[in-house]
Amino acid sequence: MASRSRFALAVPVQGGAAEMRLVATGLLVAMAAIYLTTRFYADLHPALGFVKAFAEAAMVGGMADWFAVTALFRHPLGIPIPHTAIIPRNKDRIGDTLAVFLRDNFLTPAVVARRMGRIDIAGAAGKFLSDAPDRGGRLKEGASRLAADMLGALDPERLGGMVKGAISTRIAELDLSPLLGQALAAAIAEGRHRPLLDGIVRWGAKLLDSNDDLIREIVHQQAGSVMRWTGLDETLANKIIDGLNKMLSEMADDPDHRLRAKAEEGLAHLAIDLQDDPRMKARVAELRDEIMRNPAMRRWLDGLWESARAAMLRAARDPDKALAGKFGEALRQLGETLQKDPELRATINRFARRTAVGVTASYGDQIVKLVSETVRGWDAQTITDRVEGAVGRDLQYIRINGTVVGGLVGLALHAIDVWL
Repeated sequence: MASRSRFALAVPVQGGAAEMRLVATGLLVAMAAIYLTTRFYADLHPALGFVKAFAEAAMVGGMADWFAVTALFRHPLGIPIPHTAIIPRNKDRIGDTLAVFLRDNFLTPAVVARRMGRIDIAGAAGKFLSDAPDRGGRLKEGASRLAADMLGALDPERLGGMVKGAISTRIAELDLSPLLGQALAAAIAEGRHRPLLDGIVRWGAKLLDSNDDLIREIVHQQAGSVMRWTGLDETLANKIIDGLNKMLSEMADDPDHRLRAKAEEGLAHLAIDLQDDPRMKARVAELRDEIMRNPAMRRWLDGLWESARAAMLRAARDPDKALAGKFGEALRQLGETLQKDPELRATINRFARRTAVGVTASYGDQIVKLVSETVRGWDAQTITDRVEGAVGRDLQYIRINGTVVGGLVGLALHAIDVWL
């Protein structure tokens, strides 16, 4: 608005609409006071006639502009004069006009396509992504905040139920038997089962050593009265324990021991049965389902989900971790590629332009309708306050300009009258 002319700028005032209203009103009152004063003392000196003419015309100009400015928003002095309170009376038409303006100048496919053609979306995205997270860029902070807000906003119970349900469903649908058979066969072929056998042998030796009294008791109970009377039961128990210890020791020292070979043969048969035997597959599936139905398994899944969610929240709230590592590096590489590859950049820009045009064509009318209905839904006082708050300060400059310009015109007319 061109209301801030050189006349208004001559008045060194600053402030909001309310302050400017006081300045404009004060200037009008001052002109009225000067006019009344000079009217009674005009005969004292010819120059007072010029002052009186200036104040009189300034008062008229200020009053006229006060009326014009006030009439935009309300009835002057509360009097329902025709063609006043223009904005409240025409708010629906203003909303419709604004909606049509948006549609014709911003929300037509041709306009959007033309303006999108001048915007390098891919280049801007590439520059943004290249602002590496480990250099303190905006990407890591924005992504970290977004990820944390999204995780925090989700219902942990519902989300946890979905995650645990998905895990349970996938496990229930998983045919574990062939997988276990293949893993066992691969372990045997690569010799990775031998540490397991060594561990079993060591565990057997410790078990025997800690339970030799139990073996002696069993032999003593199973032996006849003659053997117990002669003490042969103790000798037999010692022989059994010594024999087992010797066997376990030989198995531990000799990788090619016969019993180890038998165990390996049994493992090989088990690997084949897990892959091919329907009965073995059914037994594994039954065991899998029984484990999944176990309350302990449910509690383990609950704990697993809570730990995972807490870890994700901790990582999301830490900008240095949210986009660190390979994910952050991949984003940086994508950004550099977008800046260096013109064909990729052109493809993405074309896609963005077509998407924007498609959205405009599909939803432009709804956006226009939303603007119109929103303005229609405002009460008269709301739209008056919003418009007056946006342009009220400049409108008070119109009153100041009117007062000053009116005074100068009155001064010029009085001068012409005197000189002629």
